[in-house]
Amino acid sequence: HLEEAAIGGHPEARYHLAAIEQQNGREVERRVKHLIIAANLGHSQSIQALKGCYKDGNVSKEEFAAALRGHQAAVDATKSPQREAGEKALAQF
Repeated sequence: HLEEAAIGGHPEARYHLAAIEQQNGREVERRVKHLIIAANLGHSQSIQALKGCYKDGNVSKEEFAAALRGHQAAVDATKSPQREAGEKALAQF
């Protein structure tokens, strides 16, 4: 089911697939691809995981920078005045 969710664009599913790849000792490249896709969908934990991959030398500086830009673009795309007003209203409760 994770594969279906990942194909459907669910970032948390991509993140979990990356974790499964690591647990099973499979290719690092496959894990990194899942993390990059999840990061580009705005998944913050994937950015943290990619940071570790970068420190370990499994991700190039260019790949990490591109993932950061994609993550920021996804986060920015979810911002709106209505959402911010809703968050402020919920914080008051």
